[in-house]
Amino acid sequence: MKLRAALASVAAVPLALGLAACGGDKPAATGYKPSTPTETPVVVNTAAPLKAKPTTARLNRVTFVPAMNAALTKQKSWHIVGKMTANGSTVMTMDGFQTANPPAASLTMSGGDFEGKTFKVLAIGNAAYLSIPGMTPAGKYLKVKGAQAGDVGQMLDGGDPTKILKSFGAGVGSVKFVRSERIDGQLLDRYDVVLSTAKALGLQGKKLPAGAPRTMTYSLWMDKAHLVRRMAFDFSGVSMLITMSDYNKPVRITAPPASKIVTR
Repeated sequence: MKLRAALASVAAVPLALGLAACGGDKPAATGYKPSTPTETPVVVNTAAPLKAKPTTARLNRVTFVPAMNAALTKQKSWHIVGKMTANGSTVMTMDGFQTANPPAASLTMSGGDFEGKTFKVLAIGNAAYLSIPGMTPAGKYLKVKGAQAGDVGQMLDGGDPTKILKSFGAGVGSVKFVRSERIDGQLLDRYDVVLSTAKALGLQGKKLPAGAPRTMTYSLWMDKAHLVRRMAFDFSGVSMLITMSDYNKPVRITAPPASKIVTR
């Protein structure tokens, strides 16, 4: 995999508001043509709603975003796991950690969009470090800066669930409480949030791509502190499920030592 192609694959990860969040406006940028998935990747508890007391007071269109953002601003680090599918196939999986201050990320990605290989990314400050099978020796990283590091940073911003959620703002059209569900031992409240893609992208300084849906629906699972633990959406046939855990647990992301950095 050439560096330009590798960066294109990374930058095309459509986590924040679909493909538009990473600067692309065509599904073909990721190497596939999205359509309605033949299977739904989001596994929702189909059992009868729990007859338990609500985890907290129900949120509505006015209170939802302030409550969610108040919880997010208290978080310094988190563990993120994501899965993206299209046409019934797994396009990409990702697993790693992110920190808010200083902003840094350590992610491992794999799947069809990466030719079935495992791609590792470290982003710290204005530099990014890439471990690419077939391009860098095992355990070694290529350091990129400038515009190339910016591409990686843009991807990481798109893959940062806290930034996705904070971009909702005035774009929220409606908020609906669905039910309480027990997921991974936690009693969570599920909300379906209808979002104006144009308004949300506008808050990020982006425009709605031609032909893109004007609205999209996020399913969000919150704990009693209004902290989002799970997020799912489907955008133009590409589905994504993201889980967030280990909030505020100690995480230290550092650059690889000089002995593990290679040059082209």
